[in-house]
Amino acid sequence: MPATAREPIATTGKPKKFKVYATREGLVGHTTANGHVVTAADHFVSLPSTRTLSGKGETTYSVRVCAVANHRCVYEPVWDVGPWNTRDQYWARKRGDWPDLPRGVPQAQAAYQDGYHGGTDQFGRTVANPAGIDLADGAIRDGLGFDSSAWVNVTFLWTGGGVRGDVHTGDSTLHVRSGPTTATAIVGLAGPYARLPLQCATTGQPINGDSTWYRVGKGNFVSGAYVVTTATVKTC
Repeated sequence: MPATAREPIATTGKPKKFKVYATREGLVGHTTANGHVVTAADHFVSLPSTRTLSGKGETTYSVRVCAVANHRCVYEPVWDVGPWNTRDQYWARKRGDWPDLPRGVPQAQAAYQDGYHGGTDQFGRTVANPAGIDLADGAIRDGLGFDSSAWVNVTFLWTGGGVRGDVHTGDSTLHVRSGPTTATAIVGLAGPYARLPLQCATTGQPINGDSTWYRVGKGNFVSGAYVVTTATVKTC
């Protein structure tokens, strides 16, 4: 398979979810692998594979990241490559360069915790943390409520089927709430270029004249006024 090949977008099944260690990307002012210049309030993630990189301003590959400690969730596009490796599809059945590792265990985690590959990444660098995902500052700070690093549950949304919708808020984030009304708690954020899993639709508080709300995860709802989809979504 060519190095430039992209992972297929699944049409059936549940998306894969794994618990991994997340670190803060930082790098404000630097340019991501897809050409985006990083800002202090950015909403995107980085995964250690070139095969799941969305183009600049695109939503093709997106993830749900939920903090283990406080259960807050963010929905973000994959706009950069890393941490540590560039060919480690640890969520995939055929993961790439490390086929002997269990599915769901990042190579960097195995190197850091167990001395796998001599404790180094694919470039021979000593792995200093077990990170399997990097989160941009806005995602980890404003979305999850952490300053630096945390264990998280990551759902790789393109690996499962179902209806999807794109956040349509300009450059603003979208509040994720515990119910279909602004009177309920904010339990996370969706980045302005995230692709969401629309599990079902329900009627809730009208927003800009639209009373549709979508459930995008367990206890996670977003207003349909800010989501674009051409598909029919089943009723909750």
